[in-house]
Amino acid sequence: MPAILFDQVSVAVPTDTSPEPKVLLDGVDLRLEEQRVGVIGANGSGKSTLLRLVNGLVQPTAGKVTVDGDDTASAVRKVRRNVGFVFTDPLSQLVMPTGREDVELSLRRSAKNGAERRRLAEAALDRLGLVHLADQSVYELSGGERQLMALAAVLAVDPAVLVLDEPSTLLDLRNRELLRRTLAGLDQQIIMSTHDLELALEMDRVLVVEKGRVMFDGAAAAAVAAYRTLCMAGLEEAQAPDLRGPGR
Repeated sequence: MPAILFDQVSVAVPTDTSPEPKVLLDGVDLRLEEQRVGVIGANGSGKSTLLRLVNGLVQPTAGKVTVDGDDTASAVRKVRRNVGFVFTDPLSQLVMPTGREDVELSLRRSAKNGAERRRLAEAALDRLGLVHLADQSVYELSGGERQLMALAAVLAVDPAVLVLDEPSTLLDLRNRELLRRTLAGLDQQIIMSTHDLELALEMDRVLVVEKGRVMFDGAAAAAVAAYRTLCMAGLEEAQAPDLRGPGR
């Protein structure tokens, strides 16, 4: 597996409401080499920012991220050839009228010959059982079919690393299971954020992100248990009565 390194990585962005920037990630140090890495945490915790750093969609404010030795800031094109990204909403990346056209579009740089692009696109669609849907409008597909079509377009260029940002969020049970089985059969290194703790339990390693920091990093079952404890502690704190009295 490629080594993905986070070296004291922080991300901060300006805001309209404060002179100080908002910190999205703070001092993250990681070495990711496992085949399947899960990332869990609450909305707004920094999960998506962490994932987007892996292929240069977000750049560090401090520190650096490298993928197999390539800096995501100075070698972003090379990194993106090796790292495929699947967004939560597939319609944000399916830009062509049909899935077949979208897969062929993703191959435009790696396969200059039109006949070769068509052959490779057919193979990518067939791999995920999508050939029968390839020429339908993407707007006629179900959420799960769109997600798999977006995945086919990314996998067509054979990236070494596949990053998925909450891929099961829009899926019903059947399509969620279809996605799970598809991911389980892939050879790529997978880094996936998810709110689906059952999916997280199938990962080799899981990171728990809270308030821009990695609060737990370890085996899947232990990470899910730590996340549940963190969530319950936060819930109890939020529901605790204010006993300080007026003016205190």
